[in-house]
Amino acid sequence: MKKNIAIIMGGYSSEYGISIKSGNVVNKYLNPEKYNAYRIIISKEKWFYLDKGDNEYPVDRGDFSINVNGQKIHFDCVFNAIHGTPGEDGLMQAYFELLGIPHTSCNHYESALTFNKRDLLSTLKPYAIPCAISYHLNKGQEVDEEGIIKKVGLPCFVKANRAGSSYGVSKVYQKNELQKAIDSAFKEDDQVIIESFLEGTEVSVGVITYKGEVMVLPITEIISENDFFDFEAKYQGKSQEITPARINENQEKNVRKWAEFIYKTLGLKGYTRSEFIFIGDVPHLLEVNTTPGLTEESLLPQQARTAGISLEELFDSAITEALA
Repeated sequence: MKKNIAIIMGGYSSEYGISIKSGNVVNKYLNPEKYNAYRIIISKEKWFYLDKGDNEYPVDRGDFSINVNGQKIHFDCVFNAIHGTPGEDGLMQAYFELLGIPHTSCNHYESALTFNKRDLLSTLKPYAIPCAISYHLNKGQEVDEEGIIKKVGLPCFVKANRAGSSYGVSKVYQKNELQKAIDSAFKEDDQVIIESFLEGTEVSVGVITYKGEVMVLPITEIISENDFFDFEAKYQGKSQEITPARINENQEKNVRKWAEFIYKTLGLKGYTRSEFIFIGDVPHLLEVNTTPGLTEESLLPQQARTAGISLEELFDSAITEALA
């Protein structure tokens, strides 16, 4: 009997449009002989099922069901394609866990932890995972420009603490650019992380659970045409993404080890993608994404293809793992 799969997409953040693209790709590649796929749009205004004719059917949030032409439909599994809040920060995960509905992403605590860059790095600190020097700032706190620069140096990166797709990220070269960058980050979140600039090769490492085993996918090297891997570089073709990465054997061994260690130590599930920068042969962790982009051009699908895993197989495996 075919399983009913809700593909949730959209969300409440600036990543709404990217998430819709990811969700539509999942919908396109789910095997119709195994699954009845339902596109569920989650927005601040409303939650609804969007059928092939673009008709909308509201979601009953009491049990996460829909009513289509008098028939009440429940879901066997939720495929999470929401980037940012509420799909990547633990809110949807907690909701589904309360309802007892299996879903393809990490559990609620692990999602919230990895989405919060400051908390993630603090949690991993006892394991001596290398990362940039950082300074933390909350909305309403006094901005001590001298103190910030003394700690992290120039140039530095100013980032929204809980945001993705490089929204709210600026590279700052001069002290007089700092306040503007902080203001920009605060438009995305009321917490900011300011990090020292790491100069080296940037790589992205996908780690998934595939056929019951934790698997590190082929590594992608990122070369941005812009000053860093910003929104344009990620989504508007302003970067080269080379899979497998042109790194030496020692670098590959080190980064694969750390990526798998983080996945297993934090108890992550489903798909993750970790970003690192090499200083010499040492990978420095930037962040961990637990609902990475899933369009045909996105990094994780690129890595899966290089590993010989089709999108149909990749998406099928996430559901199989969630239902196990």
